[in-house]
Amino acid sequence: MIKKLLSYMGEYKKWILLAPVLMVAEVLCEIVMPRLMAAIVDVGIANGDMGAIVRNGIYMLVLAVIGMITGVLSARVATKGGQGFGSNLRNAMFQKIQDFSLADIDRFSSASLITRTTNDVNQIQMTLTMATRMVVRVITMLTGALFMAFSINAELARVLLVAIPVLMVGIGIVMKLSNKLFGLMQEKLDNLNNTVQENLVAIRVVKAFVRAGYEKTKFKKANEDLTQTGITVAMRINLISPLMTIVLNLVTLTVLYLGGSQVMEGTMLYGDLSSFVGYIGQILMSVMMVGMMFVMSSRAVACARRVVEVLDTVPDIRDDPGGYTAGLNGKREDPALPAPQGRVEFKDVSFKYQASGSGDDVLEHINCSIAPGQFTAIVGGTGTGKSTLVNLIPRFYDVTGGQVLVDGVDVRDYPIEELRSRIGMVLQNNVLFSGTIRENLLWGRADATEEEMIQAAKDAQAYDFVMALPDGFDTMLDQGGTNVSGGQKQRLCIARAMLRHPAILILDDSTSAVDSATEAAIRESFAKNLAGTTVIMIAQRISSVRDADQILVLDDGTIAGQGTHDELMATNEVYQEIYNSQQEGVSE
Repeated sequence: MIKKLLSYMGEYKKWILLAPVLMVAEVLCEIVMPRLMAAIVDVGIANGDMGAIVRNGIYMLVLAVIGMITGVLSARVATKGGQGFGSNLRNAMFQKIQDFSLADIDRFSSASLITRTTNDVNQIQMTLTMATRMVVRVITMLTGALFMAFSINAELARVLLVAIPVLMVGIGIVMKLSNKLFGLMQEKLDNLNNTVQENLVAIRVVKAFVRAGYEKTKFKKANEDLTQTGITVAMRINLISPLMTIVLNLVTLTVLYLGGSQVMEGTMLYGDLSSFVGYIGQILMSVMMVGMMFVMSSRAVACARRVVEVLDTVPDIRDDPGGYTAGLNGKREDPALPAPQGRVEFKDVSFKYQASGSGDDVLEHINCSIAPGQFTAIVGGTGTGKSTLVNLIPRFYDVTGGQVLVDGVDVRDYPIEELRSRIGMVLQNNVLFSGTIRENLLWGRADATEEEMIQAAKDAQAYDFVMALPDGFDTMLDQGGTNVSGGQKQRLCIARAMLRHPAILILDDSTSAVDSATEAAIRESFAKNLAGTTVIMIAQRISSVRDADQILVLDDGTIAGQGTHDELMATNEVYQEIYNSQQEGVSE
């Protein structure tokens, strides 16, 4: 795990390696200081030698300056290395998440992935920054101070051989009691982020149903759970500080008693005793730093496991090494890969959501064919699998049985980017991004000309309302497109898809928020401007699809009927029921 994470140091490795070197120089300067002070006391003051006082004072000043410079440089390069490492790790995680299938994202949850990419990486990053300096500092300080202490008075130094193990055992016990709680803290943080994310995404629903009180209570509980876990961890970790204080005071008193006796007996100089006490402080401070490193590293290890879990996840949906290959810039290298035509075939297709743990198929034994340029509609009741069916075409999910073919090739054999470049989709939940209308439309095709963009907006019946806005196509959209209406959002999403000129255009209930006249105009533009494009439309209104070349009627995950409007009205009870229910609603 550690080896895998460190591989993301990349170009920042030199900075991470330089920081410890500079830290060694800083610590060596600190270690020499007590001996120079002892020389000032025992040689300079005791003998009235002002030259010795000035000389050793200058040495101390020079070492202080060197220590300050190396310390500042060490902090700078460690920070640069740590931040760079964190940046590389976040980039790697984000790229991995982009390769995830929808099933992978469902398994982790969006909130958890956000926490792992931000908070967890930050914890690892801070630990690495600390480790590049503090680990080296502790080792160098502990080794150097112990050496100096034993060189001054080996008898007194034996006190440390008792104190250090006692302190380490105490710190070890505290950390063992706290380790499991660090992973629990991150899970509680996931839960809190999920609560916040869910609330903000659905804030309009919350307000519409006057559920703010419920949401406040829900958040309060999640927040209290995280707080209580954090308090429990902090209370246990805080035991280290009084333990350190007790040991430090006991050791200092013991050394002063024994060392004071030796000073009075004339077997030890006062300056040596003073420097010895200074080294005790350095040694025990180093041990306390070890405890703090254990605290941070324990939480970092819990975070690292979560990060590596994401990095090690093999996406459910990925390019088949044995399938077709795609070249750079989307250009096909395999001459056998068929040209985009728009033919779609479902051969004995079955599907179930593995992530849900349900054993029931959402789709069962679907067989149908959609010819290039054909307008195919899909109708059916709620939960009959309409959206699931079209999501199999761009391979958002993989079938659990059968095949989905595009232009005669199994979608699992396509390079994913090649497959999806042939398809334009307007999803059930229309999504616009923060930025201008122009930027959102160019998602469809980045190299589209101004004229092509305007034509797409006209075809989607969006041009008039866009030009009525103060800044036209340069009007800024809020995140999610909240500053335009539902119908306007749908038309912009349709324009974005049309700008792509795809071989297959999938519309998942994407005209539900526009009036019938506007919807009819949009369908007319499909026939006029997307000639040859295969259009697959999921619709709730029969009036939207009655002119379709063929209509698929889904019922409980199976095809209950297939044909034109007139054919289904004559032979299919499910379709008749849907039609009659809508006519009753109109007549009322």
